[in-house]
Amino acid sequence: MTADHSAALIVAAGRRTRAGSGETPKQFQSIGGRAVLAHVLDAFVAHPAIDTIQVVIGSGDAVQYDSIAPHTERLLPPIVGGSTRQESVFAGLKALAPHAPSRVLIHDAARPFASAGLIAAVADALVDYEAVIPTSPVSATLKAVDGDGRVVATIPRDRLHTAETPQGFRFETILNAHRKAAAEGRDFTDDAAIAEWAGIPVRTVPGDPAKVKLTTAAEIIAADRRLAGETALRLGDVRVGNGYDVHAFGPGNQVMLGGVAIPHSRGLVGHSDADVALHALTDAVLGALAEGDIGAHFPPTDPQWRGASSDRFLADAVGRVAARGGVIAHLDLTIIAEAPKIGPHRDALRQRIAAICGIGVDRVAIKATTNEGLGFIGRGEGIAAYATATIRLPFGASQ
Repeated sequence: MTADHSAALIVAAGRRTRAGSGETPKQFQSIGGRAVLAHVLDAFVAHPAIDTIQVVIGSGDAVQYDSIAPHTERLLPPIVGGSTRQESVFAGLKALAPHAPSRVLIHDAARPFASAGLIAAVADALVDYEAVIPTSPVSATLKAVDGDGRVVATIPRDRLHTAETPQGFRFETILNAHRKAAAEGRDFTDDAAIAEWAGIPVRTVPGDPAKVKLTTAAEIIAADRRLAGETALRLGDVRVGNGYDVHAFGPGNQVMLGGVAIPHSRGLVGHSDADVALHALTDAVLGALAEGDIGAHFPPTDPQWRGASSDRFLADAVGRVAARGGVIAHLDLTIIAEAPKIGPHRDALRQRIAAICGIGVDRVAIKATTNEGLGFIGRGEGIAAYATATIRLPFGASQ
């Protein structure tokens, strides 16, 4: 590795469940629609000062971790930590040793709001110092209280600071300090404490008390609301589009609806796979974007779309939303058919549509009805679908 190679060590092996949600560790609980740890990984993967990232996870957390980890060469395979934070950090440092980083930033997975500026400040300070931590002055009045709940002293706060993460160190310096602490059976609450004990001078940079550590259920809820508020401000351009499609029955033994093959005595006739549900949804999303309709982007006169799977059409429309910095907020689909029955397949349709769009199943609604024997649908000649798409875009997002 180069002499200025920097690594990040993310400690995500904790098993405490004070934050609620049953047995789910807090680092895998959801805020802003994503796991706490996913937000942490975003911050370090995207940062130009970080070359390599090692995550330490708990035993049995591999499946959850794999479901949220981004695919990037900068992110090493996770390792399993120990029974204490100190053991987990030591394991992570030993895993990083073959990569020979010159510096390491150690960060708690329960702190999802580390800013790019804070990461840069710690990394930059390591050019001149062996150990650097972000801190914030204590603003509250501190009281010493005895076992009976009686105040015995007021603690002067003028020199007191709260320690935050990421904490940065010259790599060999902190690795050797951990080796010494492990050999002597010492246990510390953070890595700066180990450095102090080992005689390493620790310097500070301004921290940010708003970058809270999530410990309790109330803090998880507050963080979720904070991200929801930030998203609402960032994606304040809310748009709604509608779509409609209809296809006639023809020869066949199944119909494609919502990307799911449903057995039936007949098929649907169309230039592509005639999936009325996905066609209606595609038009709804394109309508919300004011970008024409499905025929404008995938003309039926073009032979390349003959027999094409309609998930390609919906995925393209969703990609156009993402390209403009937006998200799909909700999809509402109504299928009108005398047969086949939609109810037994509703969950499969919701899951498939959610997967195509990259959203949660809770953001996909599917309803079904008949036409009470009236019209071409009532006579069993075809199937129709209506769809409504709600999307959120940044203000000023252009095509």
